[in-house]
Amino acid sequence: MPKISVEVPAELLGDLDEHVGEDGKFVNRSEAIRASIRKTLDLLDDIDERQGRLDDEQ
Repeated sequence: MPKISVEVPAELLGDLDEHVGEDGKFVNRSEAIRASIRKTLDLLDDIDERQGRLDDEQ
C-alpha cells in the first residue's frame, strides 16, 4: 500500500484523535483517514451522478 504524507492543522488532528483508540470508532489514524477519503469520494460520486457527470463505465 503506498504511503503519503500530509500536513494537518493541530485542531483537525485533535478532532480526529477523539474518534481513534479503544473508545473511538477507529483503531488508528490511518483507518480514520481512509474511511474519510472513501466517504468523501462516495459523496462526490453521488453529486456527479445527480448532475449527470458520471461516465457509464464507472
